[in-house]
Amino acid sequence: MIEVRPFATLGKADHGWLQANFHFSFADYFDQRRMHWGKLRVWNDDVIAPKTGFPPHPHADMEIITYVRKGAISHRDSLGNQGRTAAGDVQVMSAGTGITHAEYNLEDEELLSFQLWILSDRKGIAPRWGDKAFPKEARDGRFVVLASGRDEAEDADALRINSDARVLGATVKAGETVSYRLDGRKAYLVPATGRVRIDGQEANARDGVAIADVDVLTVEALEDAELVLVDA
Repeated sequence: MIEVRPFATLGKADHGWLQANFHFSFADYFDQRRMHWGKLRVWNDDVIAPKTGFPPHPHADMEIITYVRKGAISHRDSLGNQGRTAAGDVQVMSAGTGITHAEYNLEDEELLSFQLWILSDRKGIAPRWGDKAFPKEARDGRFVVLASGRDEAEDADALRINSDARVLGATVKAGETVSYRLDGRKAYLVPATGRVRIDGQEANARDGVAIADVDVLTVEALEDAELVLVDA
């Protein structure tokens, strides 16, 4: 099953400094048909104006992954962590028993990011935060694991989460394909850039693609594309 969810159909919120687009029900946007997909609960496509951001707020029992598409995000939390995650890189916050954090765009340009929330498998885990650079050239023509709660060899260099799930990234040149084995698990794919075809259906940049009951996912790039995939 492949279901393309065009960007125009996503939930929307305009806060002036924040233009938010919701793949799943979130805040004031509610759609009973889009509550979650497997363990993936939130996929927010955010555009944040320069010198603005989210003031301190709490989270618990959620794996929160931020994929920066343009600009950089600056993080500060109640554990004393501070960091700046730039375009193409990833930060992970395992909220665990509770953490308060703030996220700001301190740059002179817009921040474009995907923020994903994956349901935690375990309660009572100590919170933690981390980030890591993932060079795009290392993802050329293949899916690379960016964040994972699995213990397989290909997950060794990924940021850790407390969930039996993976976040992956790939870059694909026009006319080429990239494949990933799902063995029937649910997955959700968003092209950060470019246009792709999956099983005869086309998806444009920032469209969502809900995938189920597929053994091997094959994505054909109709344009140079940057892909983010959640296997959960």
